[in-house]
Amino acid sequence: MARSHYFSTETPPLKTLPAAALRIVLKEGYGYESLWADILAGLVVGVVALPLSMALAIGVGVPPQYGLYTSVIAGLIVPILGGSRFQITGPTAAFIVILAPIFLKFGLGGLLFSGFLAGFILFVMGLGRLGKLIQFIPHPVTVGFTAGIGTVIAVLQLKDILGLQLEKTPEHFIDRVIAMIRAGHTLSFSELAMGLATLFLLIFVPKITKKIPAPLIALSLVAVGVFVIQKFFPLFHVATIGSQFHTTVFGKTFPGIPQLLPQFAPPWSLSSVGGKSIPVTLDTLRTLFPSAFAIAMLGAIESLLSAVVADGMAGTRHDPDAELIALGVGNMICPFFGGIAATGAIARTATNIRYGGRSPVSAVVHSFVILAAILLIAPILSYLPMASLAALLLIVAWNMSDVKHFIQIVKIAPKSDVMVLLTCYSLTVVFDMVIAVSVGIVLASLLFMQRMASAASAALVSEEHPSLKVKLPPGVILYEVAGPLFFGAADKAMDTLRTIGSQTKAIIFYMRGVPIMDETGLVAFRGALSRLERQGILVAITELQKQPHSVLKKANIDERPGKLVFCQTVQSAINVVQAHLTSH
Repeated sequence: MARSHYFSTETPPLKTLPAAALRIVLKEGYGYESLWADILAGLVVGVVALPLSMALAIGVGVPPQYGLYTSVIAGLIVPILGGSRFQITGPTAAFIVILAPIFLKFGLGGLLFSGFLAGFILFVMGLGRLGKLIQFIPHPVTVGFTAGIGTVIAVLQLKDILGLQLEKTPEHFIDRVIAMIRAGHTLSFSELAMGLATLFLLIFVPKITKKIPAPLIALSLVAVGVFVIQKFFPLFHVATIGSQFHTTVFGKTFPGIPQLLPQFAPPWSLSSVGGKSIPVTLDTLRTLFPSAFAIAMLGAIESLLSAVVADGMAGTRHDPDAELIALGVGNMICPFFGGIAATGAIARTATNIRYGGRSPVSAVVHSFVILAAILLIAPILSYLPMASLAALLLIVAWNMSDVKHFIQIVKIAPKSDVMVLLTCYSLTVVFDMVIAVSVGIVLASLLFMQRMASAASAALVSEEHPSLKVKLPPGVILYEVAGPLFFGAADKAMDTLRTIGSQTKAIIFYMRGVPIMDETGLVAFRGALSRLERQGILVAITELQKQPHSVLKKANIDERPGKLVFCQTVQSAINVVQAHLTSH
């Protein structure tokens, strides 16, 4: 279904940012047909998100209900306040590599408090209109750290698929791999069988039918199979949500997922690793801020990339600043109800569009579907095997890695981009995403500056130049500068001037090809003018663009009779220089 309505390219006032997408939808006219389409799409997305939310929470290390609470709260708030009409918000696989170490180091209270601080950072980013800055992150950087995250997630799922029993769970990826290798003797063939069966169904069900989400069929069949086998063979055992997680609420212990509404509790009141609540102090903020900043950056990148994908599929345009503000509000409220960090989910958003979603209402429906599942079928969800949820995450990690695209970049991209890609990938796997993105952006920026410096050129032009209608007078040189005159290219652009001979009486700087000039370019250009003035050479500057002209004006580089003149065209510069030489 084509959609021709776009957000204005002009920057809207802040008061219009909340609910930007919903405002547009209501302004266009929202009727029964659209509502019914949103309900159907929301039902499908809710079914898809249900097992994913649990699996992603388990991947972080917290009980599965916290993933469900995230989808309910963030999935309700962010779409209503956001800038994308199709975005589905909830826990995502990319967060696992950031949130898992936070949980191990600071406990549940620290994890939720970090999410709250990340929400505040995202909110400030939205108010500061930083939404469009995300597009300046180079493609090799995003592909590199995304593939790295996918690799980490996939490897970590081997623990549950193989049924390994670790003595302790290390914080870092390499240490976890070593711990899994050492625990190889604890391999469970029953867990492996359930994991492989789920993996087989997740791969081949979509080839038979796409009308019913594959996770619904695969996880349901395997869970029923486990229940039946255990009835006839009591010694057969696989870990399930019900056997692995127990939650005590109001003095009552629930196996698996509590059949209750999300409970309100300030995140700093929950216990940390030491069993104590987290004090709200400056030291706590200092300790948690790096983690919160990492969550905010990844959340902004993933959410806005998801919104861009949705725009490409549906022919619409999102408001990135409204999306960041909504994401910030959602992540600030979520931790008070047990929700972990949330962001826009690309796969669920794409599913929403494919099944006919038309507005943020479909995301709201998806949220209520998950809430209904908590209240109505929580005991049934407890029978889901851990190995099956790990297999689901393995598929998510594979899709996230986009191996074909990764290999294609390695084959066809310039070597510098390949270096950035592999660097980000390696640093993500060995260290973490924050280091990978930071190093990747710096490296990509340096390479970009090198390319821009290479693109900048300066040359002595012959009389056959197309801008010349008459011959250059004797002793006059036309010096053409092309490309940005910035710190990476300024010295190179001015170096050729050192080769001019003593017969030169005047130089015409042809500056039409210089779009920008920075402070370093200004210093280099001013130095060149000073050298030429000491040599008694007249300088004529012609066809200056607006930005370089403004820079020279602010630097008080003005006309000086017999030394420096400004001209509109090359031809007028030749005439001024020729008149000067004739009079002297």
